[in-house]
Amino acid sequence: MEKTFKLIDKSRETVIEWQKNLVAIKALGPENDGEGEFEKARYIKKLLQEIGFDDIKQIDAPDDRVPSGIRPNLIATLYGADRSRTLWIMAHMDVVPEGDLEKWDSDPFSLRVDGDAIYGRGVEDNHQGLVSGLLAVKAIKESGAVPKMNVSLAIVADEETGSHFGLEYLLKTHPELFGKEDLIIVPDAGDPKGKSIEVSEKSILWIKFVIAGKQCHASTPQFGINAHRAAAHLAVELDKLYELYPEKDELYDTPSSTFEPTKKQANVPNINTIPGEDTFYLDCRVLPVYPLDHLENTIRKITDEIARKFRVTIELSFPQREEAAPPTPADAPVVTMLSAAIRTVKGQEPEIIGIGGGTVAAFFRRAGHQAVVWSTIEDTCHQPNEVSLISSTLDDAKIFAACML
Repeated sequence: MEKTFKLIDKSRETVIEWQKNLVAIKALGPENDGEGEFEKARYIKKLLQEIGFDDIKQIDAPDDRVPSGIRPNLIATLYGADRSRTLWIMAHMDVVPEGDLEKWDSDPFSLRVDGDAIYGRGVEDNHQGLVSGLLAVKAIKESGAVPKMNVSLAIVADEETGSHFGLEYLLKTHPELFGKEDLIIVPDAGDPKGKSIEVSEKSILWIKFVIAGKQCHASTPQFGINAHRAAAHLAVELDKLYELYPEKDELYDTPSSTFEPTKKQANVPNINTIPGEDTFYLDCRVLPVYPLDHLENTIRKITDEIARKFRVTIELSFPQREEAAPPTPADAPVVTMLSAAIRTVKGQEPEIIGIGGGTVAAFFRRAGHQAVVWSTIEDTCHQPNEVSLISSTLDDAKIFAACML
């Protein structure tokens, strides 16, 4: 392990080179007007071959929306002493769009290095996890060490836009890849100290409310029904959900369920018109103790009451509905292993947490696999001037190597 760590510590220039090449390949899904991950997969496959993995598979999900017609997923395996089990590190190739270029200090798709910090779209989400996994295996190979079990990197497509052509596709079409005794780490979220091991996520329910009344001139409100007023009262009335679902769980970074009005669509373009239609959204992150069916019924009762009171009709739809996946137990082997590695490398006690956001680990958990989400990141995902620290990449690589050994 000491020899492996020393090799990783000498890998600063390798991190910069790999990140530079990865950032330059604009791997956007077709939902974001991109051409997919084909070119990035070709570059990563070359790296896998150079490192010397024992087995490299490419599993293509068909997608006629991209020029290549496929969304590639790579599975690279280094054989271990025990070939009956596998330690998985899962990263994704696709990135999100750069957004407003005026908010960037440099070209998002040209790596900028400033001391320990590197900037560019994707450097943190999710190149850092990918590079750390590659570095760990590269160092183990060069040190002559043999992992305790098989080590596989799953490098997937389509994480940013639903995983339908990525991990979800792999689990549906090649479930035999992942054994029930396998250990799975997803380095796609974390904190700047690298202490938080995420084992559980809340349920997610997004609701779109379309309120229909009757449009009229604002000076004669008696001839209309103000949909905006009804929507405003509904948004306030939905605050009751905090009282109706009060349970707290200190495992989660926000210990209670949350029910927040968010997006508001434009109604009428001018001030002197009473809107006949108004649309807004509610973002609910719900502790697993509460079934989403129960919450939906409660919200419909509140909605029906507002509809009667203000003589409007209210239509509900659900842009996202994800019942919480079964949590990974805090004493699961993958948690114990990763915790020990964090203590070894960082000399600090890890924290077992749950989160309100959703991660791709939920697909593993629903399929009956114990997965954790962990990495040491600055948490600038999806932001302008996305940043990753080279020192964090090297430390994470050492922690992955410690797990492998």
